[in-house]
Amino acid sequence: MSEAEKIATETRSEFGKGAARRIRRDNKIPAVIYGHGNDPVHVILPGHQTMMALKHGGANALLALDVEGTEQLALTKDVQVDPIRRVIEHIDFVAVRRGEKVTVDVPIHVVGDAAPDTLVVTENAVISVEAEATHIPEFFEVSVQGAKEGTQILAKELDLPKGTTLLADEDLLIVNVTQQISAEALEAELEEAEAEAGIEHDVSDAEIAEAQDEAAAIDAGDDAAAKGDSAE
Repeated sequence: MSEAEKIATETRSEFGKGAARRIRRDNKIPAVIYGHGNDPVHVILPGHQTMMALKHGGANALLALDVEGTEQLALTKDVQVDPIRRVIEHIDFVAVRRGEKVTVDVPIHVVGDAAPDTLVVTENAVISVEAEATHIPEFFEVSVQGAKEGTQILAKELDLPKGTTLLADEDLLIVNVTQQISAEALEAELEEAEAEAGIEHDVSDAEIAEAQDEAAAIDAGDDAAAKGDSAE
């Protein structure tokens, strides 16, 4: 992992939704730093620089925050993003020290093309490890190049860098390569499952209209027959 990016912070003294909105209008981000038994430290971060640092650092970005002249290493733990505007609304950090071990979930990146007519399924998209705070892997790369049907990649097969310890079960399935199912076979499986569950297909509008026409024709025939009987 690259050196933590240094970011100057401002002390946050106003709180509440109104204050948070004013901070965001100035293209800044409210944040809080927890950890080491200290009281939470509320700060304000520069919006663009922080966003780029998080993008570069990945899911477990480590920043060197300048808090009132003192550097504080801070590990990103939660980033709240507006679902519509896609801007960062708030960040939670955990204070860490150089050399300190931390527990993190590291993403899995699958690369390569498996054998023809196979399907690559990522069973677990992240894996839990313990690593030094300043040497957290950004991701673990798993290659499926040429992998045949039946190939299974387990957690113990991951290439962990020095100083990183696997915390998940060694036999945890990470990637599973199975036979690719055809559209016809998938449809047959769905129909079989629906039949077993007693699910009937919905009747189409055309089928309903046809049934109504047939019923009307039968009724018309019955009426005509009734009139003929009356005339006799």
